[in-house]
Amino acid sequence: MKNILAFLFLISSFAHAQYTINGTMSPTVDTDWVILYKIEGATQKFIQNSKIKTSSVDIQGKKQPLGSFSFTLPENTKVGSYRITYKLEGAGFVDFVFNKEDVSFGFHPNYANQTVTFTTSKENMLYKSYLDKISPAQQTLDSIQVAALQNQNLNLKNEYKEALKIVNAIQKEYLEASNGMYVQPFIKASLRNNLPEIIETPEKYMSNMIGTFFDPIDFNNKTLLNSSFITDRITDYVFYINYSQDAETQQKLFKESVDKVFSKIDNISYKKEIIEFLINQFETDMNLELIDYLFDNYYSKLPINVQDNSFKEEKQALFAAEVGRIAPDFSWKENGKQFMLSKLNDAENYLLIFWSTTCSHCITEVPQVHTFLKENDKVKVIAFSLEEDAYGWNSFKKTLPNWHHVLGLNKWQNKTARTYNIVSTPSYFILDANKKIIAKPEHLKDVKLFFANK
Repeated sequence: MKNILAFLFLISSFAHAQYTINGTMSPTVDTDWVILYKIEGATQKFIQNSKIKTSSVDIQGKKQPLGSFSFTLPENTKVGSYRITYKLEGAGFVDFVFNKEDVSFGFHPNYANQTVTFTTSKENMLYKSYLDKISPAQQTLDSIQVAALQNQNLNLKNEYKEALKIVNAIQKEYLEASNGMYVQPFIKASLRNNLPEIIETPEKYMSNMIGTFFDPIDFNNKTLLNSSFITDRITDYVFYINYSQDAETQQKLFKESVDKVFSKIDNISYKKEIIEFLINQFETDMNLELIDYLFDNYYSKLPINVQDNSFKEEKQALFAAEVGRIAPDFSWKENGKQFMLSKLNDAENYLLIFWSTTCSHCITEVPQVHTFLKENDKVKVIAFSLEEDAYGWNSFKKTLPNWHHVLGLNKWQNKTARTYNIVSTPSYFILDANKKIIAKPEHLKDVKLFFANK
C-alpha cells in the first residue's frame, strides 16, 4: 500500500513539474514553425521552437484552416513576459505573461493583438479583460476631449467628467482584482494621466500629454523592464507623439524626446539596450544625425565594460559611406606620385566610381560617364577599379584620360571597397569639395541628372 501511495505521489508531482503553452491560429500561416522567446529588457532570448500542426474547422459551412502549436516548459521556467513569433517579417507575434500556470490562447495571425483570446491562465485573462475595457473607455474620453478642442462652442464638461469616472472606475476595479498578481504593474502603468477637467486649447492638451506621458511608469520595476511594455511606450513617445512635418523641427523633437527618455532610465543595462534599440530604429531611415547623437551623448558615456565594441564597430562601418558623411579616406599611386582622397583639391565636385574590367555592365557604362563629363572641368572622377590583377586595368584605363585611376586588388575583399560597403559595380558616390558624400546615384541616368542640375 505504501508503495502504491508513493507511486501515486510521484506521478502527481511529475504532473505538476511542467507547464504547457498552447496556441491556435485561424487561419493558419505559411510557415511551419513558431518560436518562443523570453523578453528581457529590449531584447529577446530564445527558449524553444514548436512545429505548427494544421487541421481545419467548420465555420458557417466553410472549412477554415487551423494551426495549433504547443510548448512544454519545465518547473524551473522563469516567471516573466514571453513572446511567440510566427512570421519572419512584420508584426507576427503574441505576447503573454507566464507565472507558473498553463497558458492557452487563440488568435487571428493577421490581427494578433486585436483578436487574441486567453482561455487558460488567470494572469493573462485578467490583463486582457482589463485592456478590453480600459481601451474603449479611454478612447471615449479622448474623443470628447478632441471634440471640445475642434469646436470651442461645445460644452462637454459634464460628458468629460462622466467618461473620466468610468475610466477611473475600471482602473480601480482591476487594480483591486490584480492585487498580488504578476500583471498588476502593467495595469498600474497603463492608465493615462487624465486631468480632472477638460482641456481648452490644443497647446495645453499636447503639453499635458508630452509632459506626463511617462508619469505612470516605474522605470525601476523589474516586471516592466523585462517586458516589451516600456520599450513600446518609448517607441510611441519618440516616433509618434513628438511629431512635426518640418524636417528641422522633427530632428529637434527627436533629440528632446531621446533626452526625456534617458532622464527616466537609471538601470545601466537597460539604458544600453534602449540606446541600441533606438539606433537600430533610426537606422531604418538612415537618420545619421540622431544615430551620432545617441552614440556621442549616451552610448559613449556608458561604463566601458558595458559598451559593446562589436556593435559600435558594426554601425560605424555600416554608416561610414552614407550621404552626409565625409568619404572614408584612401591613398594610391599615380604616375609615381602619391595621392590621397582627402588631399585632392582640383575640383568643385568629385565622382567616385567603383567599377571593374570584369564587369560587362561597367565596360559599357563607364566610358559613357567619361563622354558625359569630358567637358565639365568642375568635376573630377576617381575611378576605383576592383580587380584580381592589373593586366586588363592597365590597358583599359588609357581609354579614360584625365581621371584619377586607382587599382583595388582582391576585388570584393579589397579593404576600401568593404569600407564603402560595395556589393555591386558600378557604384557611384558624389562628393563635394570637402569630400563629403552628397549623393549616391544608383544608375548612370541619376549621375547625369545630378550634374545636369548643377
